[in-house]
Amino acid sequence: MYQKHSRKRRLGLVVVLMLCIAVCSTPFQHFAKFPNQLRLFQGQAVSLHYAMPVHAQGSLNPQVAGINGSNHASVRVDLSQPLSIQPKHSGVTNLKLKLFGKIPFKTVRLQVVPDLRVVPGGQTIGVKVKSAGIMVVGHHLVQTKTNAKVSPGEEAKLRLGDLIVEINGQACNDISKIAPIAETAGRNGSALQLLVQRGKERFKTSLNPAFDEEDKAWRLGLYIRDSAAGVGTLTFYAPDQGVYGALGHVITDMDTQSPIVVGSGEILQSSVNSISKSQNGEPGEKRANIIKGGRTLGSVERNTPFGIFGQMKELPEHAYNPEPMPVAFAEEVKEGPAQILTVVEKQKVERFNIEIVHVAKQSSPATKGMVIKITDPKLLERTGGIVQGMSGSPIIQNGKLVGAVTHVFVNDPSSGYGCFIEWMLQDAGIMLNADQATSKAV
Repeated sequence: MYQKHSRKRRLGLVVVLMLCIAVCSTPFQHFAKFPNQLRLFQGQAVSLHYAMPVHAQGSLNPQVAGINGSNHASVRVDLSQPLSIQPKHSGVTNLKLKLFGKIPFKTVRLQVVPDLRVVPGGQTIGVKVKSAGIMVVGHHLVQTKTNAKVSPGEEAKLRLGDLIVEINGQACNDISKIAPIAETAGRNGSALQLLVQRGKERFKTSLNPAFDEEDKAWRLGLYIRDSAAGVGTLTFYAPDQGVYGALGHVITDMDTQSPIVVGSGEILQSSVNSISKSQNGEPGEKRANIIKGGRTLGSVERNTPFGIFGQMKELPEHAYNPEPMPVAFAEEVKEGPAQILTVVEKQKVERFNIEIVHVAKQSSPATKGMVIKITDPKLLERTGGIVQGMSGSPIIQNGKLVGAVTHVFVNDPSSGYGCFIEWMLQDAGIMLNADQATSKAV
């Protein structure tokens, strides 16, 4: 009986050992890495190499894609050799692999989308935006006749970051018109009827202006702002669609840190005069001026978590390379060497080496898609790493535009975050998201 149990234990150990060897074997690991789905741009072939010593029969819709240059629906493939997939037309098909033409082995969902190429930017731009209303950036107390100090805005339940979009039923985004409106209402003893946007919600409230005995004027008890300006970097220009993307992150109000709801805006030619180098604990910045008499490059129509977007009629001057280049899906970005395009002197766009040290897996839009590190000694010498104003600098890897610089690490300015270009292209309106692009598999 003892010998029988001993044999069973030995047999069990042998089976476990064989399973461990199989799991750790190169073919098994390659099978585990075989994708369940692939997104491809029309006309851009993709090569898969998993070094699996097996032969299989591959089948798919030949109108959507081809295998190893064949136009047939079914092709015999040797998985020990690279498997080439040629995307032909937009659509979805399943690539079915069967061992010996009979045993189901793997099904890969192929989604082909129209080819998309854009011109990478790198140019420093001046940005001027006017909000879609009056931004509340603070409260202040008004000294009244009874020596009481009140804030009408606070009494009206207004908070920092609120956007006043209408006053007495009239749209208002011009701060110069507020004082006359407040005086008229104060003299008439009437309340201002406000339509306010707070985040995604809107509500109405009443505000009674108070007469300030110190400066003899009617006041709302609010600090307000209607515009913002700054410097950033152009990420891409899409000539076929006439649109651009820049910055790689949202523009926020400097006091409230609330995203600015854009009413209108423009980007203009800008020139870098000098650079304040980054140091540990103290990010540097590009010091740039909008060129006097310089032309307007484009409009600002949207301000999203991934930057600003709008219309642009032609490629701005000083492009590093005016030829459109392919773009990458988020899942194509890999850890390893890459480059950024940016300006560190006047208007000259230069190319510098970086390392993508971490890539986050993102199947839907999210910021902080990758961690990058500046490795180019010339850029480190001139800027100390990433500086303010560099946000939006395009990131290029393996001949494709893959993302944009967004933030610097305060305690290590040689490193920072980048976002995937795919999310910027979606916000620019020139790439469909996964749900919009999905169609029935054939």
